[in-house]
Amino acid sequence: MGKFTCNSLFRKKSIDIDDTNKEEQLARVLGMPTLIFFGVGGIVGTGLFSITGIAASVHAGPAVIVSFLIGAIACGFIGLCYSELAGMITVAGSSYSYSYIAFGELIAWMVGWNLVLEYAVGAGAVAVSWSKYMLSLLEGFNIHLDPRFIASPFEMVKLSDGSYVNGIINIPSTFIVIILSLLLMKGMKESMTLNNVVVVIKILVILVLIAFGIPYINPHNFVPFIPENTSGEFGHFGFSGIMQAAGMIIFAYIGFDSVSSTAQEVKNPSKNIPRAILIIISICAIIYVAFAFVIVGLVYYTDLVNDAAPVATAIDHTPFKWLQPIVKFSIIFGYIPIIFLLLIGQTRIFFSLAQDGLIPKFFAKTHKKYKTPCYSHIFFMVIICILSAFFPMGVLGNMCSIGALFAFTFVCISVMILRKTYKDYPRTFKIPGKFIIPTIGTLTSLILMYSLNGLTWIVMLSWVGVGLMIYYFYGYSHSKLNRNIMNNSSEFSKQLNS
Repeated sequence: MGKFTCNSLFRKKSIDIDDTNKEEQLARVLGMPTLIFFGVGGIVGTGLFSITGIAASVHAGPAVIVSFLIGAIACGFIGLCYSELAGMITVAGSSYSYSYIAFGELIAWMVGWNLVLEYAVGAGAVAVSWSKYMLSLLEGFNIHLDPRFIASPFEMVKLSDGSYVNGIINIPSTFIVIILSLLLMKGMKESMTLNNVVVVIKILVILVLIAFGIPYINPHNFVPFIPENTSGEFGHFGFSGIMQAAGMIIFAYIGFDSVSSTAQEVKNPSKNIPRAILIIISICAIIYVAFAFVIVGLVYYTDLVNDAAPVATAIDHTPFKWLQPIVKFSIIFGYIPIIFLLLIGQTRIFFSLAQDGLIPKFFAKTHKKYKTPCYSHIFFMVIICILSAFFPMGVLGNMCSIGALFAFTFVCISVMILRKTYKDYPRTFKIPGKFIIPTIGTLTSLILMYSLNGLTWIVMLSWVGVGLMIYYFYGYSHSKLNRNIMNNSSEFSKQLNS
């Protein structure tokens, strides 16, 4: 395996090397419009349809509107860092590839391994949420399914006779994961066509809801705009409540990073990816702020306590009851791009890890006809089906964010390192203000990581421990960089002996 040394653990990729074999190359089929639809469709959904009510009722009150703005600004700092790096490093792998060039192999492995955690549990959580909305929609049409088969064994469900029992398996969640995985295996172009149609429908429904809701906004619902913190508890209204709500809301913007993971499938990636990331964040910020304004304008914030479906509650405050099933349909179909985004990001990270030799090469093989990483798709289809079938959303959701924030931290620092090590390297986009924005992005990510609960940290540290064992026993010796070093050493020895 070779001796571990500080230099070997932090061996770096060259920024100019794209060593993808022609047989493993992904088809470049994505243009700017498709990228924007992909990003917006992946971000707008889960946070918009569930977080708004809880953030308003528990933390910020009507000032949740401000929290959405703060979340967008904070996410914008990180997005700018992704934009600069995506404009100069146009290979698949996103923050994993950036870390490999800036920090070296060990940090890159840890970043990539944590992204695997983020995307896998994130896709599982969204699939579980999708199944719950599907159940709610069917019940609205008096179609009642056995709830035991739409819940994990760790959840209690109510039967028709009023008794409570444990769930058995969440079948609908596995169904949606299998269908979308098979579609993605066929090709990005076909998948993105469906994605674009769904995104248009979802955005139109959101705009219709905003338009129909504005005339029925009650100005008294905005008073007080910033409820007073009377308990002295941090995060319970007042300025601290606005900030804590912003910390919660920033996760609603997570998804733009997956855009950069498609670099090998994008036409003219050095220009299109940076522009797409900035446009995506801006569009989502406008949608979120307008939507939050309508929700807290229709419903007094105290009536949204623990409301995971604030949209339905808001509709009840208008005379348009017929919007209920339409909105549920839009949420169900709106979750499809989110699962698309997570599945694509997941497999592309694994694709890059396999190309670099840190995991078996098998995962870098592409389908002969469709040129997609089909074996990675199959592997994660099975893993995510197991997660969504047997674990509740609460458990999965708590594990998702820390992997993303871990990666965000190193991406922001990578910008500063590469400004030094590749000072004169061409960049299609460069963040203004030298190191100010990357520093703010780094601090924002660290603060949000620190705010997560102890169980999330235990899971993440355990996951990192498993990852380090895999790297020690397999990744280090099979690394492409290590093989190159060993081959060069062998050639040098032969020359000396001759």
